[in-house]
Amino acid sequence: MQIRSTTDDDLDVFIDTVYAAFGRFPETPIEGGGLWWSALETDRCLLARTADGRPVGTAAAHSFELTLPGESLVPVSGVTAVGVLPSHRRQGVLSAMMRHQLAQLRARGEFLSVLLASEAPIYGRFGYGPATYTARVTVPRHRAALAVPRGRGAADGPATGATDGSVEVLRRAECGETLEEIYDRYRRAQPGALSRPHRWWDLRAGQPPISPAPRYVAVHRDADGAPDGYASYSIESGTLTVDETVTTDDTAFTALARFVLGHDLVSKVVFEHVQPEHPLRWQLADFRAGEVSSDTDWLWVRLLDIPAALTARGWFTDGELVLDVEDPFLGEHGRYLLTVRDGKADCVPTDREPDLSLDVRDLGSLYLGGTTAGTLVRAGHIRAHRPDATTLADALFRAERSPHCLHWF
Repeated sequence: MQIRSTTDDDLDVFIDTVYAAFGRFPETPIEGGGLWWSALETDRCLLARTADGRPVGTAAAHSFELTLPGESLVPVSGVTAVGVLPSHRRQGVLSAMMRHQLAQLRARGEFLSVLLASEAPIYGRFGYGPATYTARVTVPRHRAALAVPRGRGAADGPATGATDGSVEVLRRAECGETLEEIYDRYRRAQPGALSRPHRWWDLRAGQPPISPAPRYVAVHRDADGAPDGYASYSIESGTLTVDETVTTDDTAFTALARFVLGHDLVSKVVFEHVQPEHPLRWQLADFRAGEVSSDTDWLWVRLLDIPAALTARGWFTDGELVLDVEDPFLGEHGRYLLTVRDGKADCVPTDREPDLSLDVRDLGSLYLGGTTAGTLVRAGHIRAHRPDATTLADALFRAERSPHCLHWF
């Protein structure tokens, strides 16, 4: 079997192979673009061929920036389009492609890789761990009233629930540059968020509101008229579905939530991609009106260079931990002393006794602060060697707020 990077001449073969791997047929091009594969970087696509030249597997990677705790922005590879033809599964093709790809990423000097897992059991064995989570919240229209905020003082004026600013309804085609600018400001401050390169918006490659699928967009403007949030939505069979709500502060989110929850001629409002611990349900007058479903993983993280990754993010508690990390897929093992002082970390190899023993996939889950060491210790995945190691790890790895990723790739 041969695995090599593709060229522009291989694109049709690559697309046909990945579609065949998933038992689907390529989409017909439409006016205005919108094909998901148009944003692929050809030199970052891999094609696996048999000895007689038949294509049997694919894998690709996008170039993104990932926002880490502490608002550090780092380059990251977004792994996508991974597939093996049904006729060649369980013959080592996928493992060979994943090993080849990880070697390529390291050769590029990258220390992190991320993906969205189509099936959860697959990617853990390659060292990826779930690191951000997302849920759907459904609110019946007749129970959609927002509560009056209780944390107001007399100086704040009457508690009417009104907010400064305004909401304007636009068609997706009218506000592309505005959406791109708002999203970019949002993702730079949100741990776990990925960049959306301009070419994605330009090619309209992805899911709404990037794609050309018809959508209305509610754009919020602050008291000075500057756009600071949007909600992309559609209505079908009496259900208003919000693809994503992107804001730079809670005031804008509340205004947009009030707008969609107050929309006439709908029976329910569905908010997709609500991050853990979001205050939306607490903002409802009837707490039980917000029904949570599809509570699932989203972004999976894989560390390729542990010291580089741990020193790149910000930290919010001082302390020392010795991490004993196994990487079964790459056949590697390392023990590292992590020392955090004043928000910065130092990470060096050590022969000291470990505080925690863990798999590299578990370190990926801890990395953005969306999964606690305590949870993984209780699950039997991490071994704590001293009583206070778990508590310290929970404090060290926490983020300033829950990591969340909206971007699909």
